[in-house]
Amino acid sequence: MVIGITGGIGSGKSTLSELIRKHGYPVYDTDKEARRLQDEDAALVQQIKSLFGENSYVDGKLNRPAVAALVFNNPELLQKLTAIVHPAVKEDFIDWKGNFKSEDLIFMESAVLFEGGFNQLTDKVILVTASEDIRIQRVIKRDGVSREQVLSRIKNQIPDTEKAPKSDLIINTDQGLPADIMELIVVWQH
Repeated sequence: MVIGITGGIGSGKSTLSELIRKHGYPVYDTDKEARRLQDEDAALVQQIKSLFGENSYVDGKLNRPAVAALVFNNPELLQKLTAIVHPAVKEDFIDWKGNFKSEDLIFMESAVLFEGGFNQLTDKVILVTASEDIRIQRVIKRDGVSREQVLSRIKNQIPDTEKAPKSDLIINTDQGLPADIMELIVVWQH
């Protein structure tokens, strides 16, 4: 069974994923794997260079700050980038999933689970939520960015009000993760 974990930036989905890993369950992080593929997958690198130019890579690595500055203010360019990256990540996930038995419980963390169609690869979905102010504070502290930069990222994500009806379990992290969250997840998924 594949359980998707999603939520807006700063909601606590990575914290939940880390807890799940500590309990021995595998978690595929679509953001982390997308970054790896953008640096290592030759076909993907070529497609990104075609879209952004040769200067989009420095010393063999994607110049993430430069590309982010372009796409977060240009929805059309962001859409073109995701149309290149998401299929590669989905294919990589399917390969990774092949390492497990069909009865295993595995997780997929993705900020863009619904936006990228990754939910089609899951059996159930957990939505991790937090108030916008808390999310903004968390990201400013974690990434050292401005409030405006966080709000720019938030506006590119589907709001929780649209994700909630598509989700099977909703966890609010305004006060942190509930102490019994792993027991809840294990019982709930059956």
